[in-house]
Amino acid sequence: MRKIVIASLVALFASSAFAATCDEQAADKKLAGAAKTSFLKKCNADASAATPSACDAQAAEKKLAGAAKNSFLKKCEADSKATSAGNTCETQAAEKKLAGAAKNSFVKKCVADASATK
Repeated sequence: MRKIVIASLVALFASSAFAATCDEQAADKKLAGAAKTSFLKKCNADASAATPSACDAQAAEKKLAGAAKNSFLKKCEADSKATSAGNTCETQAAEKKLAGAAKNSFVKKCVADASATK
């Protein structure tokens, strides 16, 4: 359990360090508007692909290999994307001050839209 927490913290701090680097690179290139947004999106995606994920750490801890590892990683990453989309949608609903059925409907549609675009 301790290894998972440490791996998650390392990945979290590494991704924030890459984000600062991407911002600095965009500033160095004097990018603005859509060009900057596109550059940051690609840079952050490349940075996150370069860092090992928490799912990789869990697979290594379980000593998975081959098809079992691939299956585990696919499911783990899908679950983490769904969780992050749900959290983002919950935050958006809170910002819009939605409650009750309106909030539930908004979050359900938001999560469905997020999973459809990925």
